[in-house]
Amino acid sequence: MPAITYELIKQDEATGARAGIIHTPHGSFPTPIFMPVGTQGSVKGVSPEELKELGAGIVLSNTYHLFLRPGSQLVKEAGGLHKFMKWDGAILTDSGGFQVFSLGDLRKITEEGVTFRSHIDGSRKFLSPEVSMQVQMDIGSDIVMAFDECIPYPADYAYTKASTERTTRWAKRCKDYMTSPHQGLFGIVQGGMFKDLRTRSVQELVELDFPGYAVGGLSVGEPKDLMYDMLDHTVEQLPKDKPRYLMGVGTPDCLVEGVMHGIDMFDCVFPTRVARNGTAMTWQGRMVMKNAEYTHDFRPLEEDCDCYACRNYSRAYIRHLIRSNEIFGLRLLSLHNLRFLQRFTREMRQAIMEDRFGQFRREFLDQYNYNSKQTIG
Repeated sequence: MPAITYELIKQDEATGARAGIIHTPHGSFPTPIFMPVGTQGSVKGVSPEELKELGAGIVLSNTYHLFLRPGSQLVKEAGGLHKFMKWDGAILTDSGGFQVFSLGDLRKITEEGVTFRSHIDGSRKFLSPEVSMQVQMDIGSDIVMAFDECIPYPADYAYTKASTERTTRWAKRCKDYMTSPHQGLFGIVQGGMFKDLRTRSVQELVELDFPGYAVGGLSVGEPKDLMYDMLDHTVEQLPKDKPRYLMGVGTPDCLVEGVMHGIDMFDCVFPTRVARNGTAMTWQGRMVMKNAEYTHDFRPLEEDCDCYACRNYSRAYIRHLIRSNEIFGLRLLSLHNLRFLQRFTREMRQAIMEDRFGQFRREFLDQYNYNSKQTIG
């Protein structure tokens, strides 16, 4: 029995959006799901106990950052990341590829791997498929991501082709090296904005028979219409009996479009990052809490929200905290934003179960786009 399995529960008849359950060694969770990002073994400002209360069934941590600090050997010595961070739910670790390739001139790519300079102290480091797998085995995450090259946008055909082919070769090396029976290795589809290259990437990765597949190289600066076109082309070729993960997406409009295209899993730093900038995510759109309109507003952030912030504090108080640079205000917004996305994915799942996801999507996007235009205006 594979460490990671997917169980399809319901597929919306009109759209193809699907609700399922992903089973892992550290518990099962329903999909669609948003994974809070704990890059360095901690979701910024939020405790593991609070994550459970928010409804998170899985969190994401990052190989690159834990590799640099505190080092995977220390995490292994602690009994793995679950024990180290006191989280007994599922954990997914990114391979470190995105972070390494975002270093630009500070890294050098070869067939063997990537040599780079640490962003912490400038020391010379090396990551390869084998090193990434060993680090992730030391960490002990439930879902392990293959080491890949994240292709920037825009990129020409020749570069994209060479990079995608290398990602496939690296995926084979990852699978050959990964020996832990308690972890599931996901392949990452690349191919940039070229459909033939994405088709080839899918076909070659499916031949390797991974327990799950991620769609990489999207949400990297391309127009959303192009992103959705590439997503549609890619997902329709992926196995229906395995989980599908769209990497690095966390805004509600992208989540609802991703689910419509058959995606099960999402992650992004967006909800906690905008919280630290003083912004709340709501069904009515974003609320910038520094705005004067909330000075005397003693309502919760959202009337029907059950998060800790909305149960106990007013918009006026949170605005005061944000304007005063109080850490508690950032924590309250982080708790709210993470709970909002858990509620949002739960509502999408319910709509799928009731064969009304198309209606849910239309109504939400009409409201979301209208309020976004009003905010911009």
